Amino acid sequence: MKNQRLIGEMPKVGIRPTIDGRRKGVRESLEEKTMNMAKSVAEFLSANLTYNNGSPIETVIADTCIGGVAEAALAKAKFDKENVGVTITVTPCWCYGSETMDMNPNRPNAIWGFNGTERPGAVYLAAVLAAHNQKGIPAFGIYGRDVQDIEDNTIPADVQEKLLRFVKGGLVVATLKDKSYLSIGSVSMGIAGSMVDEGFFQEYLGMRNEYVDMTELIRRINEEIYDKEEFEKAYKWVKQKAVFGEDINSEKNKRTEEQKDEDLKMNIKMTMITRDLMVGNPKLADLGYEEEAMGHNAIASGFQGQRQWTDHLPNGDFMEAILNSSFDWNGIRAPYIVATENDTLNAVTMLFGHLLTNSAQVFADVRTYWSPEAVKRVTNKELVGRASNGVIHLLNSGSASLDGTGEQKINGEPVMKPFWEISETEVDKCLQATKWRPANTEYFRGGGFSSNFKSRGDMPVTIARINLIKGLGPVLQIAEGYTVELDDDVHEILNNRTDPTWPTTWFVPNLTGENAFRDVYSVMNNWGANHCSMSYGHIGADLITLASMLRIPVNMHNVSSEKIFRPSVWNMFGTSNSEGADYRACQTYGPLYK
Repeated sequence: MKNQRLIGEMPKVGIRPTIDGRRKGVRESLEEKTMNMAKSVAEFLSANLTYNNGSPIETVIADTCIGGVAEAALAKAKFDKENVGVTITVTPCWCYGSETMDMNPNRPNAIWGFNGTERPGAVYLAAVLAAHNQKGIPAFGIYGRDVQDIEDNTIPADVQEKLLRFVKGGLVVATLKDKSYLSIGSVSMGIAGSMVDEGFFQEYLGMRNEYVDMTELIRRINEEIYDKEEFEKAYKWVKQKAVFGEDINSEKNKRTEEQKDEDLKMNIKMTMITRDLMVGNPKLADLGYEEEAMGHNAIASGFQGQRQWTDHLPNGDFMEAILNSSFDWNGIRAPYIVATENDTLNAVTMLFGHLLTNSAQVFADVRTYWSPEAVKRVTNKELVGRASNGVIHLLNSGSASLDGTGEQKINGEPVMKPFWEISETEVDKCLQATKWRPANTEYFRGGGFSSNFKSRGDMPVTIARINLIKGLGPVLQIAEGYTVELDDDVHEILNNRTDPTWPTTWFVPNLTGENAFRDVYSVMNNWGANHCSMSYGHIGADLITLASMLRIPVNMHNVSSEKIFRPSVWNMFGTSNSEGADYRACQTYGPLYK
């Protein structure tokens, strides 16, 4: 597999063809149709979904159709051996519900009951979902809208959509399990998201927490515990490819050119070392550092930085931005997920977005709501187009991937792609659109560099954030919308009122006219923390499905109701208010791994 960084195989999708167990005529007449359903699902998923390492997802079909508990057990044994992380049960007919069902409570399961009149697949679907609900093992029900003929082996479009949504979410659940979050440092400036809640990681995500002090970076730099050949390659690449921008510091606060060059060298070493801490590096073993070569099997990490580090040493902005991007001096590759200010909750949100889309993420402050009136007062210009109701300024010095420039294109439109679709030309354009500005030394006394770009407009994006609530637990908030481009002079005036050395994305949410989405101000006013993660595409429905698998309620979103796909038992908690039902269901079932 390409880009296999972490320990263990990628999780597979197990497909369970269930069948009416009655022999001497009934079962025999259904064997071919039932197995063909399983094969068609396997082929469809492998053709349409990809792991974040660039490989097509793998599926495993039970060796036989499942007509009773013995064959269910045989399928489970095979799936356990094959590292199956999510299962789909398919059937065109009646089957014995509790005898054929998947009883694993920690592995997401969906059932596709064929909508046909010759055999009662829908009856089995209802019966087995009732068994799941009664036993407290939530499952997703998939039932096509239109009746199909029994010989029809195609997958209807509405069934395809639900299969993809379910599998994408289920693979995120399985991919997170047993991986690590690595905290480099501790709490940054009292930010609540920096406070590691091990219960959340362990019980909701199935992850472990690892910790190193920021002095570990100093130790490895001073003792040269890094690949020095790679460092020389990286330094040469940065000097050739990077664009360095204006230093806005006052003369008394400016660092010398010699200091800036040393800052850059240290930033490169910090980048390499943080990566090595996360996933290891076999070259360190060749240097005699076998323990350091192992890494922490970290699927995500966070760097505290402020202020104990940045008051004295170069900031982590360069390191965070490069690692979160889909490329570096070693070429085009999958992003690493690194949260600025060690915001663990934003790191998890970034992970959700990355694993659902396979693309890089933009970490940002939800910095400012600019009303049309305020923009008019400050710039003497009207906001127009998508921006006419006001804009939200997404801005942070740290881990906004350079993919966020919008310089990758499909049919001339700005996008953020999975790494295997990105060209070298697009890498160069992302680098040319980014200026590395000497750090604002009023914020960062130790110097360093911050990435500075302005995102292209008209990208469909989703911002999201997990928050932890005392007495409730984690909740997820979601806002789909678009990036917008303001006139250059308007952008300059607004941007210069904050820190102009940082990357900016102007964001406008899609409005519904109700509740938190009645206007742009309300979205900003209802946001639960100072940070968000921005992902390319409108992925709110995928996030909602994933959240339900993890038992995390969604407290605000602007996704249309027909796209919401949760376990069928959620309907038993109420159908007239899906938000309230979501909260009640998540509270009833509790964390996935508790």
